[in-house]
Amino acid sequence: MDKQKLTFYYGIILIVVGIAVFIRVPQVIPQIETIDFFKNKIGIVKFCAYFLGFLLVLAGGIRVTRNYKK
Repeated sequence: MDKQKLTFYYGIILIVVGIAVFIRVPQVIPQIETIDFFKNKIGIVKFCAYFLGFLLVLAGGIRVTRNYKK
């Protein structure tokens, strides 16, 4: 497999993992709220989780579009 196909598939995987983060965060947040340390900081935990998902989708999208343009 050449490098161009590998980067394309890697971009697709990044996008799928980013979408999975968006799907999984609402299910995990109630479990995180039970931890005493995170009760007051739940807003920043949500922000960080969604931001991570956004960055994954963005990075995958950049890889796919750069590979598609070649």
